[in-house]
Amino acid sequence: MPTLNKLRAVKDDSPRTASLTRLRIALTIFFALDGFIFAGWVVRIPAVKEQTGASASTLGLALLGVSAGAVITMMLTGRLCRRFGSHPVTVVSAVLLALSVALPPLTHSALVLGLVLLVFGAAYGGINVAMNSAAVDLVAALRRPVMPSFHAAFSLGGMLGAGLGGLVAGHVSPTRHLLALTVIGLLVTAAVGPTLLRHDAPTAPDDSSRTRSEPASASERPAGRVRGLVLVFGLIALCTAYGEGALADWGALHLEEDLHAHPGVAAAGYSCFALAMTIGRISGTTLLERLGRTRTLVFGGATGAAGMLLGSLAPTVWLALLGFAVTGLGLANIFPVAVERAGALAGPTGVAAASTLGYGGMLLGPPMIGFMADWFSLPAALTSVAVLAGVAALIGFVTRRAAVS
Repeated sequence: MPTLNKLRAVKDDSPRTASLTRLRIALTIFFALDGFIFAGWVVRIPAVKEQTGASASTLGLALLGVSAGAVITMMLTGRLCRRFGSHPVTVVSAVLLALSVALPPLTHSALVLGLVLLVFGAAYGGINVAMNSAAVDLVAALRRPVMPSFHAAFSLGGMLGAGLGGLVAGHVSPTRHLLALTVIGLLVTAAVGPTLLRHDAPTAPDDSSRTRSEPASASERPAGRVRGLVLVFGLIALCTAYGEGALADWGALHLEEDLHAHPGVAAAGYSCFALAMTIGRISGTTLLERLGRTRTLVFGGATGAAGMLLGSLAPTVWLALLGFAVTGLGLANIFPVAVERAGALAGPTGVAAASTLGYGGMLLGPPMIGFMADWFSLPAALTSVAVLAGVAALIGFVTRRAAVS
C-alpha cells in the first residue's frame, strides 16, 4: 500500500509538474523577448540621435522619457497584477512593448522622441515588474532557485537583439529594423501568451503551512531593520543595474564616436556585454554554491568596476570590448542575488522594492551619463559605472554580517 500511494501521488502531481514546466518555458521566452526588443532599440540610438540632431545632454533628456514612463508604470503595475493577475499584465505589456518600439525612428525632434520614449518606457517597466512577479510565484511553486535562469534569458535576448542590430545597422534603416522587431514581438506574444492566460499564478505546495511558519522567522528581526536591509539590497541592485542601462544606451555611442568604430562593431559592444552576462548568470547557481552570497557580491562588484574602467578608458576598440565583457561577468549575478536576499527578508514586498530600485537605476543611469558627457566627456561619464560597481561591492562587504544574522 505505501508503494501504491507513492505511485498515485506521483501520478496525481504529474499534471501540475507539466503545467509548471509550460509556465517556466513561457516566462523564459517573455524574458528573452524583453531583452531582444530593448537591445534592438538601444543599438539604433546613434542613428536616432543623428536623425533628431540632438546633443548628448538633449538626448539624455529624451532618454529620461524611458525612465519616467517606466518608474510611473512600476508603481502601478503591482496594483494591476493584484487585481488582474501577473500573467495577463505580462501579455498586455508585451504587446505594448512590441508596438511602441517602432515609434522612435519616426520622430524628428528630441521633444517628440522623449514623448514617444515615455510610452516605450511605460511598456518596458510594466513587463519587467509583471514578469518578475510571475517568476517569483513560479519559483515558490517549483521550490527551486531558478530565478537566475530567467535573467539569463533576458541577457541572451539582449545579446541576440544587439547582434542582429549590429548585422543590419549598416544596411537597414532604423525604421525598418524596429518595425521588424514589432512584428517579431507580436508573433511571439501571440504564440506564447495563451499559455500564461490559460493558467493562474501557481502557489507553492502546502502553502498554508508555509505561510504560518515563514513569517515567524521573518519576525525575529525588528520591522525597521528588515526595511533597512531591504533598502540596502535595493541600493546594491540599483548600483549594478545602473551599469547595465548605461552600457545599453551609451556603449555603442562611445565605441562609434570616441573610438571611431564601424557602426556594426559599435553595436557589438552591448552584445559582448550581454553574452558575458548571460554566461555569468547561467553559471550563477554554481558560483553561489562555491563562494556564497557575500563573496559573489563583493567579487562581482570589484570585477565589474575593473572591467568598466578598461571599457571606458581603453585607447582601442578591442580593449574596450574586452572591458565590456569583463563588466558583464562581474555584474551578472549581483542583481539576482540582491533581489533574492530582499525577498528572503521581506517576501514579495522585498522583491518588489529591490526590483523597483534596481530597474530605476537601469533607467535613470543613461540620462545621468548624458549630462556628465556634456560636462566632461563620454569616457569620463562611463567611469561612473565603475564607481557604483565598487560601491555595490563595498556595501555587500560592510553589511555581510547584518544580512545573515
